[in-house]
Amino acid sequence: MVCTPGGGARLLEETREAVTGRAALLVIGALVLQLAFVISYVGAFHSPKPKDIAFGVVAPPRLGEQLTRDLAALPGTPLDPRTVRDRTQAVREIRERDLDAALVVDPRGSTDTLLVAGGSGASLAQAAEAVVTRVERAQQRTVEVTDVAPAAVGDARGLSSFYLVVGWCVGGYLCAAILAVSAGARPANPHRAVIRLGAIAVYAIVAGLLGAVITGPLLGALPGSVLGLWGLGALVVFAVGALTLALQGLAGVVGIGLAIALVVVLGNPSAGGAYPYPLLPPFWRAIGPALPPGAGTWSARSIAYFGGNALTCPLLVLSGWAAAGTAVTMAGAVRRARRDAAE
Repeated sequence: MVCTPGGGARLLEETREAVTGRAALLVIGALVLQLAFVISYVGAFHSPKPKDIAFGVVAPPRLGEQLTRDLAALPGTPLDPRTVRDRTQAVREIRERDLDAALVVDPRGSTDTLLVAGGSGASLAQAAEAVVTRVERAQQRTVEVTDVAPAAVGDARGLSSFYLVVGWCVGGYLCAAILAVSAGARPANPHRAVIRLGAIAVYAIVAGLLGAVITGPLLGALPGSVLGLWGLGALVVFAVGALTLALQGLAGVVGIGLAIALVVVLGNPSAGGAYPYPLLPPFWRAIGPALPPGAGTWSARSIAYFGGNALTCPLLVLSGWAAAGTAVTMAGAVRRARRDAAE
């Protein structure tokens, strides 16, 4: 190999032209996002342990109080037990999503009944069963499991709700990203911002309907109201799309990466999909309900398996993200329009 004078300088110059400073910063940002993805998903899923599963105890008063104290004192506090009047109330509270599981004690025999809800996720039901089975075995008793809100036959391990919401979230930020790539990350004026938000709203309505039809009537993966899932899907897609538009307005193209960090890196592992909240580490359990994937997954399961119960808080979360994204997008467009007019 022959080195020519000035060859090193030319190579350096070509490198600078091929990989600009902006591109290098974006590549570094991509690396950070990748590492954050690994940390978040592995951190959330590598060692699931039950913690404070909302648990009901149905038993005669004295026995129930003693058993509740014993269950609350288990190492690691896997259960958060409280006494429940009778089996009917226990079933009702599980279906209203106030309880995750309940133990109905038979004082006249040696076999008790564990009530679970497979629609909340198979891993949560299995975790409750594992804890109770150990306790019952230590007392030389056995337990039978009854699923009072089972997942549909086509919904393996109760994950279809989660994957449906993930798909809706992907559609939301991809739609906003495409608008940014095709016409600039920051809307130049309020009129263009309204048009972009309107385009995302139309996309959200179509995406919500198609997602509900595919997972419901077409694949038989989710029961429940198609109209309910359609409305939820439209809200999830629009909330994520508006959030992405807002972040793009604040940070330009980098805003797309910020949206992915918030929705995918933090939101998906904390959504309660593969492992519901009582099985997640504290950080992910705390942030999950406040992010679109978590609020959407909880809502989809409520619509599919729990008669639409316990929807108020997650729908308020999704509406809050939609409203905040819309407000920030419009405010940014107004500010840029005034700045351009002043120049």
